[in-house]
Amino acid sequence: MTDPIISPANSRIKNILKLQANSRERHIQNLFVIEGYREISRAMVSGIEIRELYVCPEIDKQCRVKEFSNIEIGMLVFEVGKEAFARIAYREGSDGLVALAEKQNLKLNDLKLSVNPLILILESVEKPGNLGAIMRTADAAGIDAVIVCDPLTDIYNPNAIRSAVGCIFTRQVVTCTSKDAIEWLKINKIKIYAAALTEKALVYHNMNFCGPTAIVMGTEATGLSNEWLYTSDSQIIIPMKGIADSMNVSTSAAVLVFEAVRQREQARG
Repeated sequence: MTDPIISPANSRIKNILKLQANSRERHIQNLFVIEGYREISRAMVSGIEIRELYVCPEIDKQCRVKEFSNIEIGMLVFEVGKEAFARIAYREGSDGLVALAEKQNLKLNDLKLSVNPLILILESVEKPGNLGAIMRTADAAGIDAVIVCDPLTDIYNPNAIRSAVGCIFTRQVVTCTSKDAIEWLKINKIKIYAAALTEKALVYHNMNFCGPTAIVMGTEATGLSNEWLYTSDSQIIIPMKGIADSMNVSTSAAVLVFEAVRQREQARG
């Protein structure tokens, strides 16, 4: 371990702050920030390369840094004073661990699919918290991949990682254009079910999700673009019993994904 970082103005502390705040900086450096033992350990188990680990011994009373340094040979480990660490801790109740990790940058053709894939697609997702919550659903349901099309938020945004509690590392995640995603789905013979409030939409639990399936979610404000509506095999809807005409996108995604999982498990007997 190197000499302790005491000053909040240290160049490494400043760089972490830049990576937290700026998606362009994350792209240039091909790095992102992870905070917390659980999230960092899940990243490691999922094959994410940890470049640097920052530990505040005054907070990390269990000295979990030893576990990480044993896993990642050659990983740089920095001890950080409490005042300096307070600048880079972006959540309440920090456990004194922050890491810099290398982005994966998967492409559509890198995806490893099961024989009968189940994929969740998000078009123009805006809120990091929603993305993180959806990644928790994707992990819980054990789906093949999440494809984020024309994103309006970075999948490596610190708030997305925090909301996902590390689950953003446990599923394959790709960002691409809607056009490329549609072409890839057609080539791989995966049916497209577009969640949309349209006259053509059918009640979701009357659909058959037992074959290769992609469930596509749009934004809460504007829904899906015509590009997805025109190319979908079916449009689906979650019936509403109250005055609301929509639900939070992460909640809707959970309803639809777990219906697909239920049907598949029932079909297997």
